[in-house]
Amino acid sequence: MQPQLTKSIYDQFISQLQTSIKEEIQEVKNEGNLERLFSSLDKIVEEAKDREEPAWRPSGIPEQDFRSTMVPYLLKHRSHLRRVLREKEEENRKVAESVLMGRDRIAELQQLIQARQQAWQ
Repeated sequence: MQPQLTKSIYDQFISQLQTSIKEEIQEVKNEGNLERLFSSLDKIVEEAKDREEPAWRPSGIPEQDFRSTMVPYLLKHRSHLRRVLREKEEENRKVAESVLMGRDRIAELQQLIQARQQAWQ
């Protein structure tokens, strides 16, 4: 019957509700020290803007989450170990060749020594 009175009551109710919500939010911020947490969250978001890889998000399945984080690391580690193994195998092959060449040289020198010894006698 009185639309202006209803509108006035509605506006007053909305105003009080907004004030009440703001006060409660401020109380929660003060109690939980949320300002510091929000600023640190903002800092994390700013640092993440330059990252190319996506942020890790859990799927809710522990096996899948573990696999998604560990498999790339383990594959990288395996390729590194394979590379080191190839390098060591190559190094060992070169050392074995030099040992064989050294043995051959020693055998040649022994024969030369025996030949000179026999010639001298």
